[in-house]
Amino acid sequence: MAEIKNISAVPNFGNQGRGGGPGRIYMQPKPKIKDARGTLKRILGYLMKFRIVMGIAALCAILSTAITITGTRLNGYIVDTFIADKNVRMLGVVCLIMAGMYIVSVTAVYVQNMIMIRVAQDTSKNLRRDLFNQIIKLPLKFFDTNSSGDIMSRLVNDVDNINTAMAQTVVQLITNIVSVTGMLAAMLMLSPLLTLVCLVTTPTTFFMTRFMAKKAQPFFVGQQKELGSLNGHVEEMVSGQKVLRMFGREKRVVEDFNAINRRYASDAIKAQCVSSVIGPISNMINNIGYLIVAVLGGICVIRGFGGITVGAVFSFLLYMKNFSNPINQILQLTNTLQLAIASAERVFEAMDEEPEKDADEAAETADIRGDIKLSGIDFSYAEGKPVLHGATITAAPGQTVAIVGPTGAGKTTIISLLTRFYDPTGGEILLDGVPARGIRRRSLRRAISLVLQDTFLFSDTIRENIRYGRIDASDAEVEQAARRAHAHEFIMQLPKGYDTILSDNGQNLSQGQRQLLNIARAIISQASVLILDEATSSVDTRTEQVIQDALLELMRGKTSFVIAHRLSTIKNADKIVVIDNGRVIEQGTHSELLDASGFYARMYASQFGGADAGE
Repeated sequence: MAEIKNISAVPNFGNQGRGGGPGRIYMQPKPKIKDARGTLKRILGYLMKFRIVMGIAALCAILSTAITITGTRLNGYIVDTFIADKNVRMLGVVCLIMAGMYIVSVTAVYVQNMIMIRVAQDTSKNLRRDLFNQIIKLPLKFFDTNSSGDIMSRLVNDVDNINTAMAQTVVQLITNIVSVTGMLAAMLMLSPLLTLVCLVTTPTTFFMTRFMAKKAQPFFVGQQKELGSLNGHVEEMVSGQKVLRMFGREKRVVEDFNAINRRYASDAIKAQCVSSVIGPISNMINNIGYLIVAVLGGICVIRGFGGITVGAVFSFLLYMKNFSNPINQILQLTNTLQLAIASAERVFEAMDEEPEKDADEAAETADIRGDIKLSGIDFSYAEGKPVLHGATITAAPGQTVAIVGPTGAGKTTIISLLTRFYDPTGGEILLDGVPARGIRRRSLRRAISLVLQDTFLFSDTIRENIRYGRIDASDAEVEQAARRAHAHEFIMQLPKGYDTILSDNGQNLSQGQRQLLNIARAIISQASVLILDEATSSVDTRTEQVIQDALLELMRGKTSFVIAHRLSTIKNADKIVVIDNGRVIEQGTHSELLDASGFYARMYASQFGGADAGE
């Protein structure tokens, strides 16, 4: 077998091949920043909400710069006048005035910083809010194709990178741009000739920095991508500890982690190394500029050219330093800006995903009786890879329909279509004769209760976890639902009863107890359609009987779809639908399908033996 090299795949415990759905393998390319200008424009759109206070910050920057310019020129006057004339008294007066000016300047800078820190935090808060609001509206496909770690990285790390850039970079940009403009004007007034020499070095620094920034861009983007992969890997390894330990995969997990970690470190090193060259080269070019100005200015003083004095040259060198330093700082902010732009693109990429939305003509429905028909359903998760082919299934109100078949046949996909987590690519789903696309998702899902094999409980009290099925349910209704689900007895044995706080998906409860709470949640929802997806497959026989009793109570009077591998649990279903390779191949009651001696009969015989197959 040929060796496959340079592939780093992170296993996804519990989501690969589920009902034909896509498993996730994190193999991230090294993309470039796609639209830096457009991304910056969108960030500015968020900042414009604070334009008034940012205007105040800009005024503070102008005031601070004006004081710096004035103070720098006063230094020249001190050299030419007070020091040359040995006027100690006036020297002291001017120094006191300059001290007062610098106190005002420091105050202005402090106010400016406080304003921009608040703007950065509020902007990050708004970005995080908008991203979270968008994420909860996205279709299930987004979560199937993006790791939870990567989604969390966008919501936390990427937004934090933007916040850092705004809190530090924006403040410095405003200050430095105002400073550069002011210093340039002051230098022109002092000596156009020396200003021309100063400006010769600036384009050289600019073009060199732009070139280096382009080289660093893909590494910054790759760094953020790998950080998302790293988060996803760690999150899965933490949640999948039992599985990886049971199968002795610790070594492979460490190898995968090290591979992603190396790629992340490699991109980070390359990005920082390339961008860190910018500062030293800029300083070298500027130092050459200082030398040229000092020599040329000295010649002008000696020869009396242009009325330039020693104090003027001294002031000009200070102006030049105050002119070049902000430019250097702006250039050195490239690191933070590149990282912020890469992060912002990832945030806006998620924001631009098409949300789950209803058709314009879709309507609310007050009641769904449970007359359901799937007619000629075709579906594929990926183009060219069909999962369902012309599947037709009907269920009358109050009827129990069991869906059976081998793993990967498409059973769970049917459930995803019924709940409209996905929409079929062909055919139609009708509820009480109304196309599912014509009913708003929120209204449709209120009519459906879902009990899955994988239970999920929130970090809250047992009472609130049950009430999650219907938020306006009273405490008495919560307790009644728990009793009907056969959960009341074990709940009362807990230290705080219904007020017991659950954490980490209810890990302080057994699997059977968690499932009973899920059933209680489904009972309290009062939905007319019930979907059970392998609801008893992960519990022992005794617990299964308790859960079965609870499920029978839950199914009373409801249209129910039951997916089960244990065929003994669905023998009494009104209809059994057999699916294989995405096609409905048999339908009928348990006895009818056994009499047909087809696929179902063979499945039943394989579970219970030939002697029982004819029962």
